[in-house]
Amino acid sequence: MKVVVALDSFKGSLRASVACSAVKRGILDVLPEADVRAMPMADGGEGTADAVLAATGGRWIPCDATGPLPDTRVKAGYASLPAPVAWREWSGAAAADGPSALVEMASASGLELLPAADRNPLRTTTFGTGELIGAATTAGASRIWLAIGGSATVDGGTGAASALGWEFLDKRGEPIGLGGGTLAKLDHIAPPPAHRSKLPPLAVLCDVDNPLLGPQGAARVFGPQKGADAGMVEALEAGLARLADVIERDLGRDVRELRGAGAAGGFGAGAVAFFAAVLRPGVQAVMEAIDLERALQGADWIVTGEGRFDEQSLQGKVFSGVSGLARRAGVPLAVICGSSPFAPAAAPALGIAELELASPWGRSFDEIVDEAEALLAAAARRFAAKCLGDRSSGKADEQEF
Repeated sequence: MKVVVALDSFKGSLRASVACSAVKRGILDVLPEADVRAMPMADGGEGTADAVLAATGGRWIPCDATGPLPDTRVKAGYASLPAPVAWREWSGAAAADGPSALVEMASASGLELLPAADRNPLRTTTFGTGELIGAATTAGASRIWLAIGGSATVDGGTGAASALGWEFLDKRGEPIGLGGGTLAKLDHIAPPPAHRSKLPPLAVLCDVDNPLLGPQGAARVFGPQKGADAGMVEALEAGLARLADVIERDLGRDVRELRGAGAAGGFGAGAVAFFAAVLRPGVQAVMEAIDLERALQGADWIVTGEGRFDEQSLQGKVFSGVSGLARRAGVPLAVICGSSPFAPAAAPALGIAELELASPWGRSFDEIVDEAEALLAAAARRFAAKCLGDRSSGKADEQEF
């Protein structure tokens, strides 16, 4: 019996590597002789560096950087990845010598770095992410992956570009400052001097495919999640529209309708405009980096999941990528998650052979967060006993909900 375990992180409780290990342990409790492969997954958001590092044997390079607010500093970093496995055909670029790097935006400019009271996308900035890109470039990275999920920002990537020498000026030729609330003042974009403009090829791993502007754009969809009220949302929308106009006039690039341009508060658009980046679905890139397709060869089951499995999970997240791969490989798919609005009986309509919930009924997230790992292992034991067969002398799950 071969089972591939490819879970995303359980936000607020478990990293993907810990979640995968818990499920692996639960399955082995029931089938100790099973071949269980733990392959942590991510979609371009938080945990992407962990997933890729676990698969490639790279190393984390710690760096101090500007935090989501301009006057803060955070302990961040980037992943240095060995050349043979770090950059694959999805990049659209030729292979290069030397290590590449994965910069996870959430480590410097992430929403989780701010308490709820300080979340204000008029003020938050991507400047620290630009510092990490610069650090990876200085260290000799031949290619850079930029995972942009989980951001606290709606500045169109102008903060990151500012950290790398770009200037965003008002009508008087003065810098407009940092944060999404400054974009309405933008009159002119000045590229950096030639000696500061050399970046390695850069690919952005997007966890969403929203456009920059409009009802499905960065401000209106993601602004409220980052602390924006209705008035802020309109100000951010106007600022991003102004940024798009000036980018087209000064740089000759129309970024409004690019798929993924609205990711990370418009950083998708900014990365294309300022860094000549390519935009890629994050989940596809991570599956390729960890070689999940090869791992599925000869598998009897694949298990995926995340903390909350709902409608959003079906739209470009880890589940959508893993389920597509499982379908093409003809491998049954199980989802083990913390909670879900979907009833287990609805699983077949979603292309799922089995849906198992780890959270006990009637208990809140705050009540169970410290038990998350044990609850996930228990859910895995229930799945294994039900779907894989108990071959371990009758050992059953001790914990039923």
